[in-house]
Amino acid sequence: MSVSKQVAYLKGLADGLELDQESKEGKLISVIIDVLDEMAQEVEDLQDEVLTLDEDLCAVDDDLEDLEDLVTECLLEDDEYDDDDDEYDDDEPIFFEVKCPSCNNEITVDADVLMLGEIECPNCSEKLEFDLDGLDEGCDCGCEH
Repeated sequence: MSVSKQVAYLKGLADGLELDQESKEGKLISVIIDVLDEMAQEVEDLQDEVLTLDEDLCAVDDDLEDLEDLVTECLLEDDEYDDDDDEYDDDEPIFFEVKCPSCNNEITVDADVLMLGEIECPNCSEKLEFDLDGLDEGCDCGCEH
């Protein structure tokens, strides 16, 4: 039973008692019931406001969840884009295949080994020299290196 209904019940009981409104006790009970009635109205107003705030908060929570999903989706798309750029990341070693002119053995070397200028073929021990002059001029592949 709501507070308003309980106060209405008390009013009915007081009316049923036929209290004299001019007596001290009658005035006191009448004022107490009026105060309870106002308090019950305030409680109902507060309950209505809480329900409205709860609905608004749920709407904000839903909007925030949609925004979080959108941001997450954008970040994932950025990560996918960044992954494509990482293909030529300076932190990853770049490997080259070199063919020994003596034994035709293919050797895979990284850029650091290539920069040494020469290595020994692990198959036939032939000395392989690398001419790195002209590498600064770029290549014909269109990669702008």
